[in-house]
Amino acid sequence: MQTSTVLLCCVVLTQLFAGQTDARSSSPWQTLNGDAPLVIARGGFSGLFPDSSLNAYTLAVQTSVAGAALWCDVQLTKDGAGICFPDLKLNNASTVEYVYPNRQNSYPVNGVSTQGWFTIDFSLRDLSNVTFIRGILSRTEKFDGIYPILTVEDVTMQIKPESFWLNVQHDAFYVQQNLSIASFLISVSRTVSIDYISSPEVNFFTKIAGRFGRDGPIFVFQFLGTEDFEPTTNRTYGSILSNLTFVKTFASGILVPKSYILPLDDKQYLQPPTSLVQDAHKAGLQVYVSGFANDIDIAYNYSSDPVSEYLSFVDNGDFSVDGVLSDFPITASSSIDCFSHLGKNAVKQVDFLVISKNGASGDYPGCTDLAYDKAIKDGADVIDCSVQMSSDGIPFCSRSIDLLNSTMISQTPFMQHSTHVPEISSNNGIYTFSLTWAEIRNLTPAITNPYRTYSIYRNPNEKNSGKLILLSEFLNLAKNSTSLSGVLISVENAVYLREKQGLDVIKAVLDTLMETGYSNGTTKTKVMIQSTNSSVLVDFKKQSTYETVYKVEEKIDDISDSAIEDIKKFANAVVIGKESVFSLFGSFITRQTKVVEKLQKSKLPVYVELFQNEFVSQPYDFFSDATVEINSYITGVGINGIITEFPLTAARYKRNRCLGEKELPVYMTPVEPGTFVPLLNALAPAQAPNPVFNDDDVTEPPLPPVTAKSPTASPGTSSTDAQAPRPNGQTRLTLSLRFSVFASLLLL
Repeated sequence: MQTSTVLLCCVVLTQLFAGQTDARSSSPWQTLNGDAPLVIARGGFSGLFPDSSLNAYTLAVQTSVAGAALWCDVQLTKDGAGICFPDLKLNNASTVEYVYPNRQNSYPVNGVSTQGWFTIDFSLRDLSNVTFIRGILSRTEKFDGIYPILTVEDVTMQIKPESFWLNVQHDAFYVQQNLSIASFLISVSRTVSIDYISSPEVNFFTKIAGRFGRDGPIFVFQFLGTEDFEPTTNRTYGSILSNLTFVKTFASGILVPKSYILPLDDKQYLQPPTSLVQDAHKAGLQVYVSGFANDIDIAYNYSSDPVSEYLSFVDNGDFSVDGVLSDFPITASSSIDCFSHLGKNAVKQVDFLVISKNGASGDYPGCTDLAYDKAIKDGADVIDCSVQMSSDGIPFCSRSIDLLNSTMISQTPFMQHSTHVPEISSNNGIYTFSLTWAEIRNLTPAITNPYRTYSIYRNPNEKNSGKLILLSEFLNLAKNSTSLSGVLISVENAVYLREKQGLDVIKAVLDTLMETGYSNGTTKTKVMIQSTNSSVLVDFKKQSTYETVYKVEEKIDDISDSAIEDIKKFANAVVIGKESVFSLFGSFITRQTKVVEKLQKSKLPVYVELFQNEFVSQPYDFFSDATVEINSYITGVGINGIITEFPLTAARYKRNRCLGEKELPVYMTPVEPGTFVPLLNALAPAQAPNPVFNDDDVTEPPLPPVTAKSPTASPGTSSTDAQAPRPNGQTRLTLSLRFSVFASLLLL
């Protein structure tokens, strides 16, 4: 009988594990149980609202995948109440030091004397006058001082989370103060559903083992730094990590920093992954990962794209972690549900143009061979070339007419060519028309770092990689690509180049297009010519059948019907800036303009620039996530194309699985303009709107004839009747377009 029972148990266990194996083999997820990774919202949506505040928890539920867990850092008050607060010290994330300026104290925390306003010195009633503030200074202060501190019971009663995760960071500290978190948790579990309990202290788990019944919470052991000491065993976390079978005796999962799985070198680049996930899964432990936030530095390999970071942990082909702890659960949710397991051949769910800005200039120096190669590889539909002219009349691609902005020329003898050209800039520069192409082509390119003031830099290992290329080389590269649909050639400073340098950039572009086979129908690659100068586009229209794109460089709030009618006479599409689509107050969106709607009603496609992955480039409404921003412009506003320095992020969005669903999930719903403004602690003041773009703004004088350059003239020589410079170096007069065209006919 005993033998039969043992055999029966073995059969049951075999079938059970076989069932788990079958489930895992049929699931795309390489998690321990084959389920999708769990999204854990740390303190709610703490990337925007103060950590553990009511709105943080509410927004987390509203924007996360179903089943996401709300994380609460449990602290105890003097009277034993359990509150959700991110730290032992209240002054790190609340107004306590202003409400109680004389209640500072000092306690030993893990053997270190620590000063501050501690939760244990205040009763729950004392804290009724204390409100949350941001715990990370780089985040917005607009929600500080609004939300009261919540108890564990408050969160479950007011939010009713599907899954609730309680973290106990300092049990040993509370024991020293004669308070017991273990007793609190056991007591509160009678009325509060607790799904997970985590702690970095081994002895805490021994105290609560078996105290919650068979259907109690899952225990997760939290690892801190590998060299940090676990306070109750006096062993380093690194040494505990080497004995996962020991961890399995008291926990079902582990919570580790990202570096435990994907370590970084001292330059912040990824190193080969460790075997921790596979090792933990073999030991029967689930692996949860902490440290995800959209507004912090991440490995340069991710190009400042948080979705790429999540995918490297959940969908890398070798393993998948079982959950991610995030300050921005919307990004974790979309990464897991919308962008995982897509594959390169996934069906495109939405149609718009992905247009590069100087190639993939977020990853390599702009307008270099490497930047263009990566833009094509990353899925750009259109690559662009900002055409510049050398002194010997050779057209090439460079993001700026001033070589100081795009190369390392300042470290060469060519610095002697620095000059002041007021028609182009108020600052001195070394201009392309001052050097021959033979001199320019050997210059070392430089990556642009638009957010260096925030200590945010781009791909430093490749900051000077690649080489500048001729317009002809650019066109041949595009023609030989099987994935591109077109090229965009930007032409600026045509007036100055004709009048002062004797260079005809329009003729140079047209000749190069002819020489490379674009004018005889041998290539299907579409050509678009872009300029902020309407007369440049009029001239191209006269001499070719290429599509023309008018760029409105001003921030505008509206556009007149007459201006649109004028634009339609010479342009097939329009480029506008992001702030001409959404109006802002203090980095929050207040409303959407009607500029896009009016242009599209007149059959003018609208392309918007400039899209960047760095979180500081986006309003807070987009949650420091470039994908959320793209979604709001494409699915929300309905623009026809985006111009971006990071084509991979935009191209991946096209294959977004969630866009193919009948009903968009909440984490893929476009942001509603003005959503957060009513919640700010300071109302938006009445602001003067951006100007209306009128037909006078469209009108330009006809292009002057090419004037032969004097052999002795220097680039900075200016005539006595020079007109005030425009920001782009062009001169604008208030003339009607009809008069402009008429005048050009008289000159023939």
